[in-house]
Amino acid sequence: MAEAPRLPPLPGTPHSGALPPHERGTAREVLRAFLKLGLSSFGGPVAHLGYFRAEFVERRRWLGDRDYAELVALCQFLPGPASSQVGFAIGLRRAGWRGALAAWAGFTLPSAIALVLFALGVARWTQAARSGAVHGLELAAAAVVAQALWGMARALCPDRLRAALAVACALLALALPGAPGQLGAMALGALVGWRALRLPAPSAAPPSGDGMGKATGALLLALFALLLVALPAWAAASGSLMAQALAVFYRAGSLVFGGGHVVLPLLQSGVVPAGWVSNELFLAGYGAAQAVPGPLFSFAAFLGAVMPAPLGGWTGACVMLVAIYVPALLLVAGALPLWASLRGRAAVQRAMGGVQAAVVGVLACALYDPVWRGAVHTRADFGLVLACFGLLMYGRAAPVLVVLGAAAAGWAMAA
Repeated sequence: MAEAPRLPPLPGTPHSGALPPHERGTAREVLRAFLKLGLSSFGGPVAHLGYFRAEFVERRRWLGDRDYAELVALCQFLPGPASSQVGFAIGLRRAGWRGALAAWAGFTLPSAIALVLFALGVARWTQAARSGAVHGLELAAAAVVAQALWGMARALCPDRLRAALAVACALLALALPGAPGQLGAMALGALVGWRALRLPAPSAAPPSGDGMGKATGALLLALFALLLVALPAWAAASGSLMAQALAVFYRAGSLVFGGGHVVLPLLQSGVVPAGWVSNELFLAGYGAAQAVPGPLFSFAAFLGAVMPAPLGGWTGACVMLVAIYVPALLLVAGALPLWASLRGRAAVQRAMGGVQAAVVGVLACALYDPVWRGAVHTRADFGLVLACFGLLMYGRAAPVLVVLGAAAAGWAMAA
C-alpha cells in the first residue's frame, strides 16, 4: 500500500497523557485493539498515525495528545517504520514488554499472513508469476513509488540545498549500485546536513514517561549496534544462506529513513542480485503489498516465503519478518529514555535533515532500477503506470483500489 512521506509531529495539547500505574492494561487488551487496526488500516504511515490517535488518544484515552505527539516525533526521527514503532511504544507504555509485542503482532500479522498466502499461491502455480495480473501489480508498484517520491521530495527537500543534495545522492547511488551507494548516500546526507543545513532551533522536550531507565535504553541501543556488525561477520564466516539473509534483512530494517518505500532498494539489492528472488517476483510481491492493510515492512514476509531452502514457506516468512523488524523495535525502545536530550541537539537535527534529503535521492534511483526497468516495457505499460499515478495523485483514489484495478487491467492487456 502507498506510503506517504513522514510529516511533522502532530500538535500537542497542554495536558500530559502519562498513565499512572493503576491505569496500566493487559497484553490481551492491547492485542485486540491493534488487531482491529491491522485489519483495517489502509493508506500508509501518516494515515496509520491518524488511526492511532483516534483510537488511543480520543477513544480509549490511553495517553494524551502531548505524549502522543512526542512518540510520533521520536519515531519520525529514528530509522524504521514510523507507524509500527509508534504502535510498539504505545503497547510498551500500556502493558510493558508483553504489550509492546502484542501491539506489533496485532498490527503486523494480518498483512504478513495475506502476503505469505499470495507467495505460496505464486510458488504453487508458477505460471501465475508470469500472468498479466501480476504484471499489472508490477506496474502499480511503479506508480506507487513515483507518488511516494513526489510527496517525499516536496516534504523533505524544501530548499535548494536539500534538493541539490537529493540529486547528488541519487547520482551516487546510480554510480555505485547496491549497498555501497546507498550507505554512501546516507553518509553524504548526514555530513552535508550537519555542516551546511540551517534549521530552526529545536524546542525542549518533556520527560518521556516510558518507565525505562537510561541504562536499559543504552543496553538496547548497544544490542542494536552489535547485531548490525555481528550478523554480516557471521554471514561472511559461515557462508550459510540463513546468516546472509538475516544480515540483509536486519541491515534493511536498520537504514530505512523517510518511509517504508525506502526499504525497496535496500531489499532488492540484497535478494535479487544474489539470485534468491527474481526481479519479476520481487516487484509482483511489492505490488501486492500495496493492496493489504498495515505496514509495508510486511513485504519481508513475502520475500522470506519465496526464498530458496532452508528458508521459504512459513519458516522463511517468520524469520525474515522478525529480522527486518528487530532493529526498528530495539531502536525505539532504546531511544525512549534518551529522547528528551537527543531531540534538543541542533547538530542531530541538521544531520537528520540531510539524511532525509538523501533518502529522496535513493528512492529516485530505485524508481529507475529496479522498478521502472523491471516493469515498464511497452507503451501500454507506460500508459497504465501514468493512469495509476494520476488516480493516486489527483484522483485521490484509495491505493488498494488502484492496485486491484491495475491487476485487472494487466490481465485484460495480456488477454
